[in-house]
Amino acid sequence: MFRQQINRFFNAVTFYSRLPGPNWVDYSGEQLNRASGYFPFIGYLVALWCYGTYLLFSQFLPHDVSMLISMVSGILFTGAFHEDGFADLCDGFGGGFTQADILRIMKDSRLGTYGVCGLLFMLLMKWQSLSALPIAWLCISLFVAHSLSRAWAISLIMVLPYVQEDAHSKAKPIAKQWFKQDMLLAWAFALAPLYWLPLSMVAGLLCMGFATFVVTRQWYKQRLAGYTGDALGASQQVHEIFIYLFLLASLS
Repeated sequence: MFRQQINRFFNAVTFYSRLPGPNWVDYSGEQLNRASGYFPFIGYLVALWCYGTYLLFSQFLPHDVSMLISMVSGILFTGAFHEDGFADLCDGFGGGFTQADILRIMKDSRLGTYGVCGLLFMLLMKWQSLSALPIAWLCISLFVAHSLSRAWAISLIMVLPYVQEDAHSKAKPIAKQWFKQDMLLAWAFALAPLYWLPLSMVAGLLCMGFATFVVTRQWYKQRLAGYTGDALGASQQVHEIFIYLFLLASLS
């Protein structure tokens, strides 16, 4: 049992980040399918990496510049995995009208105008929100946003079918089925950082997240009749930005 969890953990690490894993781990679609429970924990690693980068560069660079470098380090850490999904979704939803058109555009490796504009505005919004947060709140904000947004994104596989029959798709290994214990583990990781927030803020975050989840689910159902790997990545990015904005508004 313990060995299985170790395998799933390192499958999650190597799939959702650029970190290498040990050679003795069983890397397979079956293990990766059960690795979704560790998705929010990967958010811990991303948050820790980004915050550490900020602390390092803030010693000799201005706050805004250090924050931007921190964001770049986070993108390098994940290989722009979720940002790529967000850009592809913008292109697909912006340029496609039917499900077939949307899926065809999203699978195109080229980036279109909708994707460029969406990615630009998303990154600017994230940079400005993080830069405006009080320094004392930066660490916990990163941990909450990176873990909670991943839990909401991965939860979409419980309420939507997988729609892209592509063996090379990002979500293919995790699209086969989901398990209750994996979702419980994912949400345990996602909810843990909320312990350090005021109860009213926690309630607001969860209500906002659930409302965003419902709207996203309905939107994907209407436009895609399900979800794809890009759709999950885009959902993570949207939730992350909304969390930063909520925290910023609450602290202001």
